[in-house]
Amino acid sequence: MANNSSRTLVGRDAELAEVASLLGVRSSSVDAGGTQAGEATTVLLSGDAGVGKTRLLTELRDLAFTEGWQVVAGHCLDFGDSALPYLPFSEVLGRLAADLPATVDEVAGQHPALARLQPGRRMMGRDREDSGALDRADLFEAVHALIEAAAAKAPLLLVIEDSHWADQSTRDMLSFLFSRPFSGPVSLVVSYRSDDLHRRHPLRRQVAEWTRLRGVHRVALSPLPDEAVRALIAELVPGGLSEKELADIVGRAEGNAFFVEELTSAAAGPGRWVPDDLADVLLVRLDRLDDTARDVVRAASVAGRRVAHDMLAAVADLDDGALDEGLRKAVEMNILVASDGRYSFRHALLGEAVYDDLLPGERVRLHGKYVAALRSGAATGTAAELARHARLAHDLDTALGASIQAGHEASQVGGPDEAAYHYQQALQLLADPRRSSGDDVDLSKIVVAAAEALSASGDPERAVKVVSEQLERLPVDAPTAWRARMLSTQAHVMMMTDSGHEPIPVSEDAVALTPEGDSALRARILATHARVLAGYGRYDEAQIVGMDALTLAERLDLSELASDAITTLSGLKKAGPKEGLRAALRDAVARAEESGALSSELRARYLLGRSYEDWAEFDETIEWFRSAIDRGVDAGMPFAPYAFEARWQLAWVFDVLGRWDDALDLADVAQYSPPPIPRALIESLRLQIRLARGEEVGDDARALRKFWAREGGVAINSAAVEIDAAGYRGDAASAVEAYDEVVAVLSRIWHEWFSARIRLGALTIGAISRAVPQLSAAERAAYAERVDRILADGHMVLDRYSDPSGHWGPEGRAWMKRLDAETLRFRWLVGIDAPPQDALVAAWRDAIALYEDFGHVHELARVRTALAGILRAAGDQAGARELGDPARDAAHRLGAVHLLDDLKSLGSAPVRSESAPDTLTPRETEILALVAEGRSNGEIAKQLFISAKTVSVHVSNILAKLDASGRTEAAAIARRRGLV
Repeated sequence: MANNSSRTLVGRDAELAEVASLLGVRSSSVDAGGTQAGEATTVLLSGDAGVGKTRLLTELRDLAFTEGWQVVAGHCLDFGDSALPYLPFSEVLGRLAADLPATVDEVAGQHPALARLQPGRRMMGRDREDSGALDRADLFEAVHALIEAAAAKAPLLLVIEDSHWADQSTRDMLSFLFSRPFSGPVSLVVSYRSDDLHRRHPLRRQVAEWTRLRGVHRVALSPLPDEAVRALIAELVPGGLSEKELADIVGRAEGNAFFVEELTSAAAGPGRWVPDDLADVLLVRLDRLDDTARDVVRAASVAGRRVAHDMLAAVADLDDGALDEGLRKAVEMNILVASDGRYSFRHALLGEAVYDDLLPGERVRLHGKYVAALRSGAATGTAAELARHARLAHDLDTALGASIQAGHEASQVGGPDEAAYHYQQALQLLADPRRSSGDDVDLSKIVVAAAEALSASGDPERAVKVVSEQLERLPVDAPTAWRARMLSTQAHVMMMTDSGHEPIPVSEDAVALTPEGDSALRARILATHARVLAGYGRYDEAQIVGMDALTLAERLDLSELASDAITTLSGLKKAGPKEGLRAALRDAVARAEESGALSSELRARYLLGRSYEDWAEFDETIEWFRSAIDRGVDAGMPFAPYAFEARWQLAWVFDVLGRWDDALDLADVAQYSPPPIPRALIESLRLQIRLARGEEVGDDARALRKFWAREGGVAINSAAVEIDAAGYRGDAASAVEAYDEVVAVLSRIWHEWFSARIRLGALTIGAISRAVPQLSAAERAAYAERVDRILADGHMVLDRYSDPSGHWGPEGRAWMKRLDAETLRFRWLVGIDAPPQDALVAAWRDAIALYEDFGHVHELARVRTALAGILRAAGDQAGARELGDPARDAAHRLGAVHLLDDLKSLGSAPVRSESAPDTLTPRETEILALVAEGRSNGEIAKQLFISAKTVSVHVSNILAKLDASGRTEAAAIARRRGLV
């Protein structure tokens, strides 16, 4: 359940620091004599309603109290034409009378006019001894004197909120205080709603005059960035929301904190709607408009966020003069914003609230007018707009054609998410019995287009579901070609998921249903079948079918299909020398580029990257994976098959190379709003690095279990995190449970002897070894049996491993030796079937050599640390130090906290030198320099294009490495050591 509001200031660190600095609300800004340093004493704080002004002022108040300031606040209220003069200053006087009664009495004795502002005297029915006219100058002087007298006790911060509702007398009082200096430490902050300042609002002119005064500064609160909105939602909903719900709230709230809170509280409701409380707040704005302007705004709301002038003219049923007058009033009242011949709602939610307030009949009629305008050419628009309006106007035949056209247009411009939406809308319309025309559309082509768009957007699971549903609904008398096309597509998208279903029989059925002879359909189905066969290790059959597909595609001059077949055939060359495979794949890339076959190009680039990765040739690996990522992003499809896989694999490569900051940056995909599975895959890699750096991530890793059966990559990496986290806690039982569970899941969706089982087994035995000191003799014996079974299972995987290249790469060899070495170390620790010392040491030295070949920086440091512990226990201090020193260097560079703890436990940690800047990573050094400049995490994140959360992790690591208690001390140490 969501909280109503957040108690934590989110996303406003920079603004708070700026306001506090301008006002001097810092201990360093007030000298020992109590005088204010600097001339800036007033801040005008503006921002739209709900953007967070009051929340910022609350935080400013707390900061001021901490720094020894007094804070008094007055509030302006919306009394319309019945405003009470000086109301906020009556409130201020009441507060000071309660806190400093003697001071107020003394000032009132010297300035009798002050008594006129006492709150009790302003109530009806109270006697007034001095009811005569008052010289305003006396009152102004009295208030000034009171503030100055209060500031003599301690620095005073005066806050006046909601000055957009201030009466003229209050505004005049503020003008006087802004222009009249104080001898004591006094600062003022005045807030107002910028969206309420329409062109004729009296405060608009006043603010312009105030800002010309010396010492008056304006600070505008802009909308929260998306990252801050996500952080705010996390505060409001600790249990989290789905990525779809998150993205929806982020998009609709437009950085407005109040909107975020209201939408979050309503997130459990169905559909897109505006909560009643929020709608009431928004619709109050319409009450200020006359009937014509309201009609214009209502017509505009049907268009969505933005509408062109010619469209409004076509649908509003108003003459040009009336339309212009209505638009002018809506713009002046800050409901609509005019730009480039279009009008948009100042807040998207305001448009939604107006639309929701329409009667059902009104909506249908207005949407019908939009359809008529678009079809007649009276106004221009897109197929997507026509599809939406036609559907909501119940013109389903028009909506069907427009949805299909919109899907095609979205696909052509690299918008797979939008294309998938339109195609799925078309499928729904095809099944709607209310349509008047017959089925004159090839259903199978729409199904295939929808599946391909869903796959390109990173949601192959949904693609499988859509195709399966349509196949179930397909009439028995449907054309055979339809069924063949859909079955082939089903087999293709099945390959991209870990559903446990076998795609080969489905693909074989598609081939059997395809008519013999030369046709584009047969060429496509054969090309897909070859890819499916290759994906499941049936290489000889794939070669034959692939050649048939290539021959037919070339005969029919189908260059894109030919590229697809060539890419598949090139990948089959793994059985030969790697040079041959790579040359074939480079040719496939060139052929795909020439023919415009994006899918084939991405696949070939990815396969090239994997070829180099398998041989730990990482420079070329990075080059080819990066090219696939960039190509996908440039095409607007960052989560398309092979574009996203390249990102994931490259992040893993950076992890291996110890380039953890680069890995985290690459894995920061929030800007693309990733689908659930890609998001989980990336998160599992991020968790590995976060765990190694000392963060508590066990619960986060366990939360990914819901994805295990859907994607084996998530299962492997998040299970590894769970196992390691359990090991660091000394919890052998949890490590074994995670191992058993992931093996069970992957055996079900893949097969029992998957190669990653070796790595998971080695990690599990290592975790058990860490827990040995806490185990009883009986428990040690029981775990010894379990360790032997894990070892045997790992060797069974090796025996059954098959790959057309016959190559067991550096990674596989390193983990296999690690499994053997971890087993020997466990036996040595528990004294059960303990190995000879020389055999134990030899196994770990072999592991070190293999990890050096593999190039995995962190794992190499871990195995070196393990052997150092063995040597130290055997009395070989020099050997232990020889291994410990490079491990420690790596741990410092990586910020690997757990590894550093292990090294310290060996008792060989050297005294850290004051002149060791190489203990910081390059990214940490860069961030430290910005910290020393006084930048906030949010500002650093914006400058470096990374998330604020990533900056926070870096700052924590920097503080730990420098032994600094805070950012200020870290900056001082950095300057002393010459790091910045």
